[in-house]
Amino acid sequence: MANDKARRDVYEEQLEASLQKLWECQKKLGYKSCLPCSKIMDCPIRDGYVKAVYASMNKGQSGGFEF
Repeated sequence: MANDKARRDVYEEQLEASLQKLWECQKKLGYKSCLPCSKIMDCPIRDGYVKAVYASMNKGQSGGFEF
């Protein structure tokens, strides 16, 4: 049980770090969102954030999501 808690914390920490990088980039470019950015489809920062979101949702387990 404690190992599951530690696993969750790792993914949450990665998500928070990715979100901070995303916000820093948006602030630097003067955007409130990634949508107006011309690099939105090829952005490693945004890609890292999206991957961190999915990893935090499934806690590193493979498989799909149900919304």
